[in-house]
Amino acid sequence: MTSMRRTLLVALLASVAAVTLTAALLVYRLVRGEIDALFDDQLRQIALALRSQSPDRGALASLGRERLELVVQIWTPDGQRLYLSRPDAGLPDLARLGYDTVDSPSGAWRVYAAELSGFVVQVAQPLRVRQRLAVAAATRTLTPVVLILPLLALLVWRTVGRALLPLDRLAAAVAARNPGTLEPIPEGATPAEALPLVRSLNDLLRRLEAALSAQRAFVADAAHELRTPLAALHLQVQLVERAPDPAERAAALADLRAGLDRTTHVVQQLLTLARAEPDAAARLAGEPVALDELVAQAVADHAVLAEARAVDLGASAAEPGAVVRGDAAALRTLVGNLLDNALRHTPGGGRVDVSAGLAAGAPFLAVEDTGPGIPPAERERVFDRFYRRGDGPAGGAGLGLAIVKAIADRHGASVSLGEAPGGGLSVRVAFPAAAAPPARGGGR
Repeated sequence: MTSMRRTLLVALLASVAAVTLTAALLVYRLVRGEIDALFDDQLRQIALALRSQSPDRGALASLGRERLELVVQIWTPDGQRLYLSRPDAGLPDLARLGYDTVDSPSGAWRVYAAELSGFVVQVAQPLRVRQRLAVAAATRTLTPVVLILPLLALLVWRTVGRALLPLDRLAAAVAARNPGTLEPIPEGATPAEALPLVRSLNDLLRRLEAALSAQRAFVADAAHELRTPLAALHLQVQLVERAPDPAERAAALADLRAGLDRTTHVVQQLLTLARAEPDAAARLAGEPVALDELVAQAVADHAVLAEARAVDLGASAAEPGAVVRGDAAALRTLVGNLLDNALRHTPGGGRVDVSAGLAAGAPFLAVEDTGPGIPPAERERVFDRFYRRGDGPAGGAGLGLAIVKAIADRHGASVSLGEAPGGGLSVRVAFPAAAAPPARGGGR
């Protein structure tokens, strides 16, 4: 697990160490440059000082014993060496006028040679002397900085710790939340860097609160809806047990079987509604679904039921270009519930038409019937769970259109109710326009 505290401390301390090292190298280079310029000028001054006086062997020899370790050589104009203050220096018996850097068995030397008063005078100094002095000067300069580094590290550690305290408080605030306390996290004292995280968490808490509220409402509604059919089943079982003759027992068993069918239908609808909730899945499958193929399959699946109820069921129009991206199984449930609802409310001899197409580039589904329709005042309420109209047919659970609305919401579609040309109900599901039509054939 990656630790932000450890990462920040390592990065900051490594940066401080790198800056200190870089500063040390720069200070050394600057000091070395100053020392080189100073001692080059000193070599020249010593050489010029010998111009007006004859070589004093004692004074010249003392130069070599000084901390600066200077070496003096003097030649006649014809190249005969008159004097060498340190024979063990290993300097070449050759002088080049001006400044030069030469190598010898004893190391590198910086030399200055000049022709003065008929003699050639050369003053030399080992470069190790300059290097030693430069290191000493740089060390004296950087020693306070190095001594302060532990204090700086402590300050960095405390600063990082204090900067991360809001995250610790945020973690404690999130840990304190439970399904009973899902109020948003206060944003007042939140640092700007953590504000997007807090807002995302608050949005998650709001959605979680809504999902839990919907779940509690669903469980309460389901329990209420199942109480009545279960009580009826219990009474029907008692009637079967008390039937005095086979004929009454057969009639009671038929009522019991019908009650079981109704209860099974209610349970299946409840399970379908639970799967169709917007928060039931993190995302849609996203597969391309051809609405014309979906309509054709739904009409074929309900043909037997329509024939049994003497209702003319057919697809009035199905454009091949109507394709949406979504959950194919859920969309089949949506069309199936629309057809079930239309067939249940359409009397014998009536008609149910299904169509799919494009309107202004957006796919749509439409189901129209010749039933009694729904008054405008009740058209919004029919999407509520377990809502049943007083004059509606028996056997419905009041969940069909609620399931249709939930599946449509998952797909970003809208459901509108209107009056069909034949006087019945018209249900239209309008999907959002697709950016590009996908390949056909994914609807089954």
